[in-house]
Amino acid sequence: MSKNLLDCLKQRGFIDAITSDELDTLCEKPLKVYVGFDPTADSLHLGNMVGIMALAWCQRFGHTPVVVLGGTSGSIGDPSGKSVERPLLDTETISHNVNSIRAHFDQILDSSGELPLPVVLNNDEWYAHFGLIDFLREIGKHFRVGPMLAKESVKTRLESEEGMSYTEFSYQLIQGYDYYYLHTHHDVTVQLGGSDQWGNITAGIELTRKLTGNTVYGITWPLLTRSDGKKFGKSEQGAIWLCSRRCSPYQFYQYLIRIPDSDVIKMMKILTFMDLSEISAIEEQMKQPEYVVNTAQKKLAEEVTRIVHGELGVEKALRATQAARPGKKAVLTAQVLSEAAADMPHVYLSMDEILGRKYADLAVQTGLLSSKGEANRLIKNGGAYMNDEKIEDPQLEVKKSDLIEEKFLLIGAGKKKKMLIKVNS
Repeated sequence: MSKNLLDCLKQRGFIDAITSDELDTLCEKPLKVYVGFDPTADSLHLGNMVGIMALAWCQRFGHTPVVVLGGTSGSIGDPSGKSVERPLLDTETISHNVNSIRAHFDQILDSSGELPLPVVLNNDEWYAHFGLIDFLREIGKHFRVGPMLAKESVKTRLESEEGMSYTEFSYQLIQGYDYYYLHTHHDVTVQLGGSDQWGNITAGIELTRKLTGNTVYGITWPLLTRSDGKKFGKSEQGAIWLCSRRCSPYQFYQYLIRIPDSDVIKMMKILTFMDLSEISAIEEQMKQPEYVVNTAQKKLAEEVTRIVHGELGVEKALRATQAARPGKKAVLTAQVLSEAAADMPHVYLSMDEILGRKYADLAVQTGLLSSKGEANRLIKNGGAYMNDEKIEDPQLEVKKSDLIEEKFLLIGAGKKKKMLIKVNS
């Protein structure tokens, strides 16, 4: 294990820029380190996990992780990294989102008491009684428009067709004051954020210096992108959410298991607690001719799924993966198949359209095969399956007892194709 926090963060790929080399020495004693999360949805996504993992490593090195949930800043919306203005959320939605995303920190950060306990705050606490005029007089006067306009996030938006509203332009003041408040009331001295947060972080550092004379610090991590240019944590269906209601453990696992070889080692370093020596060993194995394809991805998917969804989530993901894998037998239950259905070809049929039908009928009706002749030849050759059991009789008709908990029927063609039939009630 690295000797200090900065060494660890550097070696694992968390550092893009640091505001001062003094942090090397300062990190040798316990500090309070904060990351802010705006509640733009009722779940964080896989990209947000970078910030939580950064805090988790801070905690493991004896520093106190401080989480700021942006009840107020989320009302405005951070323009950083956005080409258009975020839709404004109402107060009730923001409150719901704040309460929902707290669970992610309980899952990933250590609250056992063996490490410094996490501090979770909502910036509504210090803005609730702060009037606009008072804020402009006390805080706004310390910001100069020139430097604000020079921020990269502002320049990019001003050059776009959309432009930038005054509401978004003021976001720097909100985040800057957050840092000042956290420093003076909670003794926070380090802020972490993605590289697109550099302007907001330095705004807080400068405001704190002007108002207190103290020096506080900032660290940014590189925005997580894949080597194919795609944004990490996004799929064709949208964001890969950390909440199991939005993204099942199976879907979560499947996204990670499909990460390209060129990205898997980087993701292991950032998104898992695996020892660097173990990661290096896997990297060497991937270069060997006897390496079994996708072994590293399976390890990555299991480790990250375990961190986010626990051991039970890993078990669900593996059971569903086994059920969805062509030609493999597994214990099939409605829960397993429900998980698998998200990524598995499936159709809805009524009970009447299923019961009394032969394999060939269903194979053609669902699009698994193109003709009944093809289906019957498949049966003759031993390549037709129902619920992972080989079908030997072409006259076999589906009975109610064949349905899995009266909700599903799984048919297969050879070792490569499966079709899940969901009973439409």
